[in-house]
Amino acid sequence: MTGPEATPSFRLAYVPGVTPAKWVRIWNERLPDIPLTLVQVPALGAQELLRAGDADAAFLRLPVGGTDLSAIPLYTETTVVVVPKDHLVAAVDELSVAELADEIVLHPLDDALPWEQLPGRPALERPATTADAVELVAAGIGVLVVPQSLARLHHRKDLTYRPLTDAPESRVALSWPQERTTDQVEDFIGIVRGRTVNSSRGRAGAAPAAQPKAKDKGRRASGTGSGKGSRGGPGGSGGSKGTKGARGAAAKRGKPRRRP
Repeated sequence: MTGPEATPSFRLAYVPGVTPAKWVRIWNERLPDIPLTLVQVPALGAQELLRAGDADAAFLRLPVGGTDLSAIPLYTETTVVVVPKDHLVAAVDELSVAELADEIVLHPLDDALPWEQLPGRPALERPATTADAVELVAAGIGVLVVPQSLARLHHRKDLTYRPLTDAPESRVALSWPQERTTDQVEDFIGIVRGRTVNSSRGRAGAAPAAQPKAKDKGRRASGTGSGKGSRGGPGGSGGSKGTKGARGAAAKRGKPRRRP
């Protein structure tokens, strides 16, 4: 169904390694009448999915090509090297890229890291996906450098990983087509940025400014409120009491007598 009678919905895509559960939960709490549909997409397919109109927004990894997609960087991932548990690397807490010089470093076609120069020695062929590369690591073919989230996603009991201190890092962002910045997209941007439900910058659930009650308006107009001005201030009840006291004192003193 299309047109004004169509039920609004929101389609959120995400690449492997990104966990959108927290933001989806907040969406369902704030906007229970607008269903959110999750779309899992390969690492290299998120941008094309947005351009084709098959998703309203997506969690993806930077960079974003072209100017037709808007993006808000969210966080930077730790880079790790995945190795067999009995590998020498497993004996250290962390290492540098230079220490991989003698290793065969697998470089999958969906690599998420912006390398200027690949580390180690290249394999004879590039694995098609990160998942395929993890299988090759388990088979003792080489090691794999990936964002930590992908190492966790493809965790195996016979593999482990260690941080690389000087490797390039992956940045995760929320992206959407600039020309299709809908109300639902604005709502989700507010959730991701941590705006509260009453935030003036958030569209959904924004509370209007509080208006004074009718009784308060009457008090303010008559000057009988409980503010500081009611205590002995000009026009307040304290001021009128002081005036009455002065008149009473003058009445007791009476008129001055003439001397004989």
